Amino acid sequence: MAPKIFIDGEHGTTGLQIRTRMAGRRDVELLSIPEAERRNAAMREDMLNSADIAILCLPDDASKAAVQMISANNNVRVIDTSTAFRVNAGWAYGFAEMDKEQAEKIRAARFVANPGCYPTGAIGLIRPLRAAGILPDGYPVTVNAVSGYTGGGKQMIAQIEDQSRDDAIAAPHFLYGLPLTHKHVPEMKIHGLLDRAPIFSPSVGKFPQGMIVQVPLHIDDLSGNATLQSIHAALTAHYVGQDIVTVVPLEESRTLARIDAVELAGKDTMKLFVFGTPGASQVNLVALLDNLGKGASGAAVQNMDLMLAS
Repeated sequence: MAPKIFIDGEHGTTGLQIRTRMAGRRDVELLSIPEAERRNAAMREDMLNSADIAILCLPDDASKAAVQMISANNNVRVIDTSTAFRVNAGWAYGFAEMDKEQAEKIRAARFVANPGCYPTGAIGLIRPLRAAGILPDGYPVTVNAVSGYTGGGKQMIAQIEDQSRDDAIAAPHFLYGLPLTHKHVPEMKIHGLLDRAPIFSPSVGKFPQGMIVQVPLHIDDLSGNATLQSIHAALTAHYVGQDIVTVVPLEESRTLARIDAVELAGKDTMKLFVFGTPGASQVNLVALLDNLGKGASGAAVQNMDLMLAS
């Protein structure tokens, strides 16, 4: 019998993207609530407790409530795509490529917290350098990023795509998170193995899907006589043996005049780059991904597949 999957919040942006990725699959059975019944608590509770894996595509508080609706006496496993459980020690963090042991932790877990889109890029760049001892304690990390507007959910999508609205957003690009208290910062700090919170400056561009995350570094302030080449080597060694996160060769990076934020739109992979001039004192680490792919729905399906393989 095929395992039963219930997407709670299937009519939202993330849920719809997950359904699209699972269209045509015969190895799972999708449980579904009609959109008109999406607020039917009794039906939701029944679906949640009937599933083998429940994928929660809900706001934080709604995700917490959904977890409470799952009986403690059954074996329903959960993937949550909200921010609610990403720094909870009782939940496996759903970035399988983050460490060599992470895929097995996800495979064995009952509760998996899907990473945020910005943190996926930031942690993907930072954690390998912390693990290798290149990024020292106390380093003042900054993370600058731009995302496609679909990351803002239905309201932002409507504000950008329907310019007749009173609250329409006309700007082609805008910065937000100005108080520097974005909800992704704790996630970046903990899973990036940082001992101080990074300065995180997010922004949104007028394109639907895609993302660029940048972490600039001063080489002279790193450990172990770091160089552009040794930083690239550490990233390459960290991600060897898998095909989801790719570290672009330095030779290829040197030929690039620009990075296109939408290059990986519709894909569930991530590219990492190390830019700089050999022998110079600065590097810019760059992650390229789809905010709805490896940054959300694609990662959820990857985590589901790992859990089904347990």
